[in-house]
Amino acid sequence: MLILSRKVNEKIMIGDDISIAIIDIQGDHIRIGVDAPKTVKIFRQEVFDAIRLENKAAVASAPVFPEFNFGVKREPL
Repeated sequence: MLILSRKVNEKIMIGDDISIAIIDIQGDHIRIGVDAPKTVKIFRQEVFDAIRLENKAAVASAPVFPEFNFGVKREPL
């Protein structure tokens, strides 16, 4: 892990087209701005984790129409 110190209005560059700017610091809260191409997905960690759990649950669930299994072999419920 790379650890950097930045002040308000300073930025960190990731590659050629992603920048992270320090917008505001108040106590133990820091506001940051992320400038990246629209093709780059950006999530807070807790949202990212929730999406991953939801995706895992969807894969593990039984098909909505069991008679159409689309070649997926699953254990009977």
